[in-house]
Amino acid sequence: VRNLVPRKEWSSRYDRINDFEKQLTDSGITILKFFLHISKEEQLERLQARLDNTNKRWKFSKADLSERKLWDDYQVAYTDALNKCNTTHAPWHIICADRKWHRNLTISSIVRNTLEQMNPEYPPAEEGLEDIILT
Repeated sequence: VRNLVPRKEWSSRYDRINDFEKQLTDSGITILKFFLHISKEEQLERLQARLDNTNKRWKFSKADLSERKLWDDYQVAYTDALNKCNTTHAPWHIICADRKWHRNLTISSIVRNTLEQMNPEYPPAEEGLEDIILT
């Protein structure tokens, strides 16, 4: 968004990310990627809440205001990154995060379903443990 990295360089990073994720999944690792999307209106409410609540002010930065002005540019950048790094072996899950309960429920459901599909089992115990008596 702020052109800190040349387009050619960040574009090639997508390929490296995809290659790395493919290497991980080829070795048996399951990848879950979540993009937590909040609306511009919700972001404004959260920023205001941080200013209003002294316990949350640590979360606020004046830079948030200048970055907020680039909202549309960030949406284009996010969309590009999500599209370029959305693969069958490591798909993105785009989560509406305006309501935290909904965000948490959605992510929990995806994690649970993934674990059920993986059907993990405890590793076998060492031989001879049944004969051990602790005193």
